[in-house]
Amino acid sequence: MVLRVHFTGEDLSRIRFAGAPDPLWETVLSLALVGTGRGRAVFDPWRARVRAGLARLPRWHLRLLRHLAPPVGDFPDFLTPQEASGGMTAGLDAVLATPRRRLREELAVLPAAPAWARPLADGDRAALAALGEAIRGYHHAAVAPVWPRLRALVEAERAVRARALLDRGSQGMLGGLGPAMRWKAPVLEVDYPRERDIHLEGRGLSLIPSAFCWRTPVTLIDPGLSPVLVYPVPRGPEWWTAPGGPAGAPAASGTRTLAKVLGPTRAACLRAIEDGCTTGELARRTGVAEPTASQHATTLREAGLSASTRHGNTVLHVLTPLGAALLRANPGR
Repeated sequence: MVLRVHFTGEDLSRIRFAGAPDPLWETVLSLALVGTGRGRAVFDPWRARVRAGLARLPRWHLRLLRHLAPPVGDFPDFLTPQEASGGMTAGLDAVLATPRRRLREELAVLPAAPAWARPLADGDRAALAALGEAIRGYHHAAVAPVWPRLRALVEAERAVRARALLDRGSQGMLGGLGPAMRWKAPVLEVDYPRERDIHLEGRGLSLIPSAFCWRTPVTLIDPGLSPVLVYPVPRGPEWWTAPGGPAGAPAASGTRTLAKVLGPTRAACLRAIEDGCTTGELARRTGVAEPTASQHATTLREAGLSASTRHGNTVLHVLTPLGAALLRANPGR
């Protein structure tokens, strides 16, 4: 089964990458995973960590969300509006402002709604308000605790794709998105649950890397909406943890680790990583041997100031939000 995304020359110049994780795509896609056994090696530690927070949520909130975002099959497009690129509040405002006609049409992609869910399809204000509370509560319990890691993963992916775009152009960049995507000019073939074609027709394509997108990319149902392709970002079993412990938790050895990075050479390495670089480039930029550069990159990564992503034989280093904040607070070279 293949999704075929048809590009024109204009579309190749209008490819956009999300600047940060999309809070609603991550929320909806994580909902499809949280109650299943899919991706045990990757997601079970995260499931265990968020279980206590989810247990504190009203049961009917989870029941509503699981109805709207089932583990298998389609879910309504209005749950992942474009406005969410501006943050959770903007995204939720857009969800709650969905017109009644669109609510009714898009909820029809789900199995027959139970009686308690029908007021939502009618645009009932109380039902919409309850949906907003449910989404916000779930996001706070399940997604917010790992948000710094999601940001680091997406920033690393953006750096990799930006380098591919500079080195090989837009078609070369599209050709490296695999393994679930294959560029056969002028079509991007994507592994998908069913046969489908999307003709961009000059509208361009928004690419959204996602930690909770599992195995195959996802797109919107309505072909009239701005074209979007959400795809799995590379991550290993420890993606959800921060250095020293679970994401969002203070690291017991944080002070000792950070003390190791205060020397001038590591400070220069941190500055050199600001725009993303390989280990070899880090060595050349700072004038140290490559093994030494690798050691410094490891220390910065252990301190939570940088993240490293392997693509083939190349390791790319980028700043984490903490590393970027440290540089902003210390602008002098």
